Amino acid sequence: MAENIDLIAELRDDSGTSSSRRSRRSGMVPAIIYGGGKESIKLNIGHDQLLYKLSVPAFVTSILNIKVEDKEEPVFIKDIQIHPSKKQIIHLDFQRVIADQAIRLTVPIHFIGEDLSDGVQLEGGTITPLLNEIEVSCLPKDLPEYLEVSVEGLKLDELLFLSDIALPEGVEIPQLTQEEPNNEPIVAIRILIIQEEEPEEVIEEGEEGEEGTETEQDEALAKTTTDSEEDTDKSDSEDHKNNS
Repeated sequence: MAENIDLIAELRDDSGTSSSRRSRRSGMVPAIIYGGGKESIKLNIGHDQLLYKLSVPAFVTSILNIKVEDKEEPVFIKDIQIHPSKKQIIHLDFQRVIADQAIRLTVPIHFIGEDLSDGVQLEGGTITPLLNEIEVSCLPKDLPEYLEVSVEGLKLDELLFLSDIALPEGVEIPQLTQEEPNNEPIVAIRILIIQEEEPEEVIEEGEEGEEGTETEQDEALAKTTTDSEEDTDKSDSEDHKNNS
């Protein structure tokens, strides 16, 4: 099971766009917990705390314990929204974890055994990942931190598929258990071909094809970010019943 990672949060009494913006200006990230047949809880979480946790690779694929006042809730991240041009977290959605109910979460794939691969050592190929993560379904106690795949013995131009992943007990890959399974490739051994980049055409200011002045681009980015934040803040007013 993936390592538990704790977060400390405080209740957020009000909701809406203005409230969320005040939270961000004060160094907090607006968030919400929903699901599990309980009422949604609106939270504020320290932005610096979240940035630190994000430096841990397993953060977004772990069961998290959120402490709110004197209570703790086991949750996982359902959605995380990040500013398009700044190192800033805009909003987080958490879903409650119920011990006896399966969850679906995306976990990374780690490829090992490159030094034992004929395609690499004898034929000059390179490990070429086609998938770096995959969604799994399991009970919370069985959630793996990552899935390990060995490329030992893989020859040049050979592939491994989802069905080649050795899954821990109690873990399934929904793509393989659905009515029409999608057994897509996950890794190959290929010859790496490096192509020289052609020099980019320089467009002088004012010429046809110019995308706009720097000021116009900044204004467009600011509008995009504002629209994104407003769409995100609307989620605080919904009861998330469809996601429970």
